[in-house]
Amino acid sequence: MAYDYAFVHLVYTIPLAGILTVILRPLLSRSDIWKTLAIILIAFFATLPWDSYLIRHSIWTYPPEAILGPRLFSIPAEELFFFIIQTYITALLYILLNKPMLHPQFLTNHEESSPATRRFRTYGQLLLSAAIIMGGFLITKGGEGTYLGLILIWACPFLLLTWTQSGYFLLKLPRACIVTPIIAPTLYLWLVDELALGRGTWAIESGTKLGWCLWGSLEVEEAVFFLVTNTLIVFGLAAFDRGTAVINTFPEIFPGTSRGMYFKSFLKAIVTTPEKYDMGRVRGIREAVCTLRRKSRSFYLASAVFPGSLRIDLILLYSFCRVADDLVDDSATNVEAEGWIQKLTGYLDRAYGGASTDVNSYAEKNFPVPSQSALKLLPTRLLPSAPLYELLEGFRMDLDFTDGKFPIENEADIQFYASRVASTVGELCLWLTFHHSATSLSKDEKTRLIQAATTMGYALQYVNIARDILVDAEMGRVYLPTDWLREESLTPRDILNNPKQPKAEMLRQKLLDLAFQKYEESRYTMNLLPSEVRGPLIVAVESYMEIGRVLREKSGIPSKTKRGRATVPGSRRLWVAWKNLNTS
Repeated sequence: MAYDYAFVHLVYTIPLAGILTVILRPLLSRSDIWKTLAIILIAFFATLPWDSYLIRHSIWTYPPEAILGPRLFSIPAEELFFFIIQTYITALLYILLNKPMLHPQFLTNHEESSPATRRFRTYGQLLLSAAIIMGGFLITKGGEGTYLGLILIWACPFLLLTWTQSGYFLLKLPRACIVTPIIAPTLYLWLVDELALGRGTWAIESGTKLGWCLWGSLEVEEAVFFLVTNTLIVFGLAAFDRGTAVINTFPEIFPGTSRGMYFKSFLKAIVTTPEKYDMGRVRGIREAVCTLRRKSRSFYLASAVFPGSLRIDLILLYSFCRVADDLVDDSATNVEAEGWIQKLTGYLDRAYGGASTDVNSYAEKNFPVPSQSALKLLPTRLLPSAPLYELLEGFRMDLDFTDGKFPIENEADIQFYASRVASTVGELCLWLTFHHSATSLSKDEKTRLIQAATTMGYALQYVNIARDILVDAEMGRVYLPTDWLREESLTPRDILNNPKQPKAEMLRQKLLDLAFQKYEESRYTMNLLPSEVRGPLIVAVESYMEIGRVLREKSGIPSKTKRGRATVPGSRRLWVAWKNLNTS
């Protein structure tokens, strides 16, 4: 019997915590680890005096034969461990569900919030205030409502504080990110508590409880306790994420935040009123996230594991590249497309000329409203200009597919094209990585990494071309080298007329072989990347190369198709990400 409470942990809490740890271990960032430790410490020391009071006043009791014996301030060691393990389980579930979310997009303020949201926040404040008053009344009255009153008077002030500070952020987050990590552990712990109460592992004295049970032996006070404690944990983590999001989103408010100064900046972020938010930037980030989610599921998945500020800048870079590409590709004529390229060139001329006001004015006058934020938020201060100009030249190469021309004559041409439309983006991503990483790399290491990014860009673009033979043919384009076609007694026109023919599939496989050759040449050099970004960048590459692996398969997991393009099943994407993070 002395092992009853320990048995609860061995059977119900520790295995669940272990499973969540195994799943999340490769996904956890330093920020995740620190906020988990912080919330555990806060929960432990906030609960310690309250729990001790309950035991000393015989509101909670533990039969001596159900516990091992060691106590701290009258609290059994098993109960102290419960403070830790419950917080740990709920925190990991919250982190798992929030990992795909870019929290800066959910920042908002009073002016932007809808009337319904503002009312809901106010109702929450009133409800929690009423709960505090009710708790005080029940304690003053004494008797059967004492335990419930102690729960309310202890928990609700913390809930009111976090709700007041982060209510708009909490209401903006997807419901599953907040409600699920509250409800799922609560229901589980209700079941565990009902079993423990039924076994007599712990008990609530009858003179201080209402005597109502939800089912079986589960007292209503215990049900409320687990609900409010899990809510406290989730609200606390959300408040932490809001503060971190503010730091990452508005670097002008927190210039040069280092690890040593992070705690001071975090406290400043917590008390920064939403009225100081630059909502134009927040809305631009939201638009960039939507663009990424719609246009590149591979990079969207990979972006979830990048550190916060780097993740924002990478998404903003992707958004610019995607918007620029769409402006050119969606043009009705080559003349219109060339006009967009010239306007984009003009934008870069101004962005790197130092006149920020002129840049914004130029974007507003020359680009459609949905495109403007992608241009304005491009982090040009962190990026060299040459790769961006080269990217525009790559777009111009697409315009050469006119009047029966097929400019990709040989392997050198397709490599040159890939260097402009893909290698340039890889280099730009590296420059953002160099800026945001806390690890300093030597000039030689940076040079080797940039060269590897160039080669990996070839690989990724070749996979892209191999995937899109049908889609490109519908646009009148054939990126397969003409001399490859000639060797098979084909012309580009033959591919346009029948992109699904067996010889086209054979050439697809030839291009994929070249893609994986370039991939192998550059993959090892990625190990030079700083540890905090190595795994995420490898996931970004591997997620895209998995499309190539699907295209090469003759059997096994069938590829899905979308608009004639092979795609990777979601479960397989997740496995690739988890596996590579676990081994990076």
